[in-house]
Amino acid sequence: MWPLWLFVISFLVLSVTRWIYWWRNPSCSGRLPPGSMGLPIMGETLNFLVTCRSIDIHPFIKERIERYGSLFKTSLAGQSVVVSSDPDFNYFVLQQEGKLVELYYMDSFAKLVHEENINEGGYLHKYLKRVVLSHFGPEALKEKLLCESEEIINRGLHEWAKQSEVDVRAQSAVMILGFTSNIMVSYELEKSEENLSEYLCSFLEGLMTFPLYIPGTAFYRCIKKQQKALKLISQLLEVRRKSYSQGCNKGDFLGQIVEDMGKEAFLTEEFVINAIFCLLVASVETISTAVTLAIKCVLDDPSTLQQLTDEHEEILKKREGANRGLSWEEYKSMTFTHYVIKETLRLASVAPGILRRAITDIHVDDYTIPKGWILLVVPAAVQLNPNTYEDPLTFNPSRWKDMGGISTAKNFIAFGGGNRTCAGAEFSKVLMAVLLHVWVTKYRLTRIRGGEVARTPILEFTNGFFVKVSEKQPGLVK
Repeated sequence: MWPLWLFVISFLVLSVTRWIYWWRNPSCSGRLPPGSMGLPIMGETLNFLVTCRSIDIHPFIKERIERYGSLFKTSLAGQSVVVSSDPDFNYFVLQQEGKLVELYYMDSFAKLVHEENINEGGYLHKYLKRVVLSHFGPEALKEKLLCESEEIINRGLHEWAKQSEVDVRAQSAVMILGFTSNIMVSYELEKSEENLSEYLCSFLEGLMTFPLYIPGTAFYRCIKKQQKALKLISQLLEVRRKSYSQGCNKGDFLGQIVEDMGKEAFLTEEFVINAIFCLLVASVETISTAVTLAIKCVLDDPSTLQQLTDEHEEILKKREGANRGLSWEEYKSMTFTHYVIKETLRLASVAPGILRRAITDIHVDDYTIPKGWILLVVPAAVQLNPNTYEDPLTFNPSRWKDMGGISTAKNFIAFGGGNRTCAGAEFSKVLMAVLLHVWVTKYRLTRIRGGEVARTPILEFTNGFFVKVSEKQPGLVK
């Protein structure tokens, strides 16, 4: 007879072998897309999280597209995932929320923003979108935000000019946070003893990490910073609710939320705090990244800088009254500036990964995406597609003159797609346009060092990009 230990070892080997086989060959009622599930539990997460020192499609995605095609399977952070770079399928699936797919975030992010607030059938999203548009949308921009943003950016660049060097991304984040937090909660960064900008930016580091709440991990540090930010927002909410009960309402984003808290049952204190936190994070990260990349690309391309300068000089020449600020009509007339913004967003992929979860089996071509699997739509793979954009890694704003119908929602998804399209899209573009206007008409920016662009699967960074800012002499534009 075999000794007992030999039976135990044989049983364990057989069990592990079956488990690995099951992991690598998940069950499916049809045919799964090609790809590899990687190691058990870990999957291919480590390869996915590696930072790439290039603006190109992340190597993890690019290598698998070349090997498997525009649709492939993998496993990330313990989840079974299908990655898509197919414009037609992406467009289709983003229109199917509530039918074939539902909103989804990786577990770490879901725990940070409270999962019960994510999959709410779209009602909370519609409410928030309506409130965001009322305070950040076209009407608000026309009435006051365009003018206010010019004042904020003028002051910001004036302060930059006093410094020996400026870390563009860091300083842009502070400037944008100061503006957006004032619109949302009437928060004045310079008067606060706490650095809300640091809390929000630190939060982003934990988005794509395993949700391990252990000292020393990125997720642990992220939670600690988040707790400080949430506490600060909670204090602002408490003060505002007291003042509202006394008949005082500042009329900002938080003021409208507080007013509606008495009418809508879903507007709990916890939900409001987390919603404001997430909206601030989104505005700071996406806009500061895009602004930094725009400045870098324009400085690297003298021809683009000259065309921008000529366009904005012409705006000043046509303006009646030297002391007038930008008008909405002037903003809409900035043809080349909008090309620059669109080209920057194409390269930056401000929404680098759009996640959905299949709520039923999805059939595409000859493949089946099983119910419960995660779909990862990759904007960078669409917007850097050489079949759509000639020489896609080259910053070329003039390409948009002749793009025509190619710039449809299928090939340009910088602000998402479907009914989840970013409500702050126009606000973001206005801030970028105003900053470019103030820069080329009033200041000179000289690149000092840095500017390396690193692409990660979830965020794009342009870190360590330093410039020297100096004011132009009055009356001189060029």
